[in-house]
Amino acid sequence: MSVFYLETGSTDPCYNLAFEQYVLEHRTEGDWLMLWQNANAVIIGRNQNTAEEINPAFIQEHGIAVVRRMTGGGAVYHDLGNLNYSFITDAGDAALQNLSRFTQPVCRALETMGVAAESSGRNDILVDGKKVSGVAQRVHQGRILHHGTLLFDSDRDMIAGALRADPAKFASKSTKSVRSRVGNLKDYLPEGTTIGQFWEALRRELMDEEARPASLTREELSEIRHLAESRYRTWEWNYGKSPAYAVQNRTRYPGGTLDVRMNVQRGILREIRFFGDFMSTAPLDALAEELQGVPRERKAVEEVLSHYELPSLFGTITEEEILSSILD
Repeated sequence: MSVFYLETGSTDPCYNLAFEQYVLEHRTEGDWLMLWQNANAVIIGRNQNTAEEINPAFIQEHGIAVVRRMTGGGAVYHDLGNLNYSFITDAGDAALQNLSRFTQPVCRALETMGVAAESSGRNDILVDGKKVSGVAQRVHQGRILHHGTLLFDSDRDMIAGALRADPAKFASKSTKSVRSRVGNLKDYLPEGTTIGQFWEALRRELMDEEARPASLTREELSEIRHLAESRYRTWEWNYGKSPAYAVQNRTRYPGGTLDVRMNVQRGILREIRFFGDFMSTAPLDALAEELQGVPRERKAVEEVLSHYELPSLFGTITEEEILSSILD
């Protein structure tokens, strides 16, 4: 099957994320590849608490946009030294939703350019032990979006300054800890390689011989602009109201950080929210709503959890770990 190739023609993160969502929801057949860039922005994972992921003073001082994406995982910094890629195709069964299905072609593409890259951890691509890419996924009506960053020549001081280091991830909270684990692909490519040349080389490697450029209609682009304004440029989507919770249990598991916040009255869950950088591929709203009014005891919570495909909601965080975070 041919690969259809799209570019957004923009560096506006709100527009680009709306563009990506639109393609996922409206291109229901075929394999699609997008390459795109955002101007300076922090892109927040779908389930993260924005206020806890960013350094607000630094963000304001440097005019950095803060935008929430529709996929799980952790917060990332984008600038014009970073290239983003998106694959959209049929999801298939759960086995085909493995991250390596998409990260391996990217690693092979980098290897053809002389860069020894490998998939590592939950959602990273590493070169020489340094993270050069972070990825995330979303499944929608039988289609899967897999997207990732490729750090070509990003400003590591900006990455470290804009994002709050999670002490569970780093031995030190200092920006040095963040800088030391992030690499730029430019350092491993032939001297003088530009991001434009890298973009073109990556496009060639990821597309087959029958690949063809595609475009959206004027009407579709208008719908994308509306989606950018009505969702991705709103405070409600990017920050959202976070009510005070009486109970909080934040734990870092092998599958990521799970932060459960609850209001409990007489043993009944009245409110519950899930935050974290775990690799979900589906929204958690329905689960959180169904848990409201349920006794905070194992059998009742287990019964609600049994109604859901937990890996799509929490990635590799296990049912026992979810129960522990809610009940302990």
